[in-house]
Amino acid sequence: MLDGDSMNVALLSQVEQRRAVVAVIGLGYVGLPLATRAAEVGFDVVGLDTNQDRVADLNTSGLGFKSTTDSGSLSEANVIVICVPTPLKQDLPDMSFVEAAAKDIASNLQPGQLVILESTTYPGTTEELLLPILETSGLKAGIDFFLGYSPERIDPGNELHTLTNVPKIVGGIDETSTKLMEAFYGAIVDEVVTVSSPRTAEMTKLLENTYRHVNIALVNEMAILCHDLGIDIWEVVGAAATKPFGFQPFYPGPGWGGHCIPVDPAYLSWRVRQIGATARFIELAREFNQKMPAYVVQRAQEALNEQHRSLKGATVLVLGVTYKADVADTRESPAIEIIERLIKAGAQVNYNDPLCESLTVKGTELASVPLDTVATYDLVLLHTAHETYDWSHIAASARLILDTRNALSEFGGHVVKL
Repeated sequence: MLDGDSMNVALLSQVEQRRAVVAVIGLGYVGLPLATRAAEVGFDVVGLDTNQDRVADLNTSGLGFKSTTDSGSLSEANVIVICVPTPLKQDLPDMSFVEAAAKDIASNLQPGQLVILESTTYPGTTEELLLPILETSGLKAGIDFFLGYSPERIDPGNELHTLTNVPKIVGGIDETSTKLMEAFYGAIVDEVVTVSSPRTAEMTKLLENTYRHVNIALVNEMAILCHDLGIDIWEVVGAAATKPFGFQPFYPGPGWGGHCIPVDPAYLSWRVRQIGATARFIELAREFNQKMPAYVVQRAQEALNEQHRSLKGATVLVLGVTYKADVADTRESPAIEIIERLIKAGAQVNYNDPLCESLTVKGTELASVPLDTVATYDLVLLHTAHETYDWSHIAASARLILDTRNALSEFGGHVVKL
């Protein structure tokens, strides 16, 4: 058997020459772009996913790599990257997917392999959770195999900032692991940024999204205050954004959603509680962002009241239910809670979304209705501003619109802003 130094040299050579076999576990919004890009630059790639239908579809997609549900293929890889979900479960980190992936790797781990975790998580996961599971194989991290963390920075639907041109953070458990990660990601992305440890890399991701989380909460609070004061928050943000230093514009909306912003700060708060401390500022921002769907329903009621209508019995069409414009993803979308609250208040609710054919709300499956019915509703609630929407037609057809995204600012008095 090769010693650690020899294994390091062998793997480094394979990676630098792009002769390494790369296994990507999890073929969702993070793993699929990574597997595709790794194949594009010349690596032999195998993608693993538990969804048999997805695997079958990908194997006929022509993306340049093979997919499988067989974890036994991990034994043939030189580099293994974990890209599985890390959701919240009752406001607690759900590490079951990471643990399952780690156990599959441990059952197939070979000397000289590099294992990388990309899934968003709390500081300490790589060394405190992943490493011990991998070592049940009988191999020792930093001696027999190499290990590190590199946070995903995927922004679904963003064509300007892609996997290739967004700098990649890497932090290994030791110098050798870090060097191998630098070589691997250096072949895939334009710039690699090295940090001192996996914990630093894990915390970097949480800081990035907590920054957004806190600023979203701030501008949402400002939106409510501006409404109460008779001021247009959108005009305020636009004017403030002309300052060339010290200000970055954030925009209000119906709430937060997606795979990162609602989840990452909760991971950090949970981890901080484990050491007997509190993240008071972060938790306050989370509480405020969670209130926005209720505020949207309140504004819907007020808008109808101005028309001498009650929300109870009113017909409401929600435009767009995905968490983000032009992205077919409803994870943590505030639209779901908004629809729930509208129904609870007695409204008759439908939705339209060209990217979401069906949506489950409180166990009931709703189907997207045709957009040409917009004129039949008492209120149209604009939740997600997809580019495919014809705003002129919608504005001309709808009786009353509550615009949570400032997409209809140029139209008349029947458009009510958030």
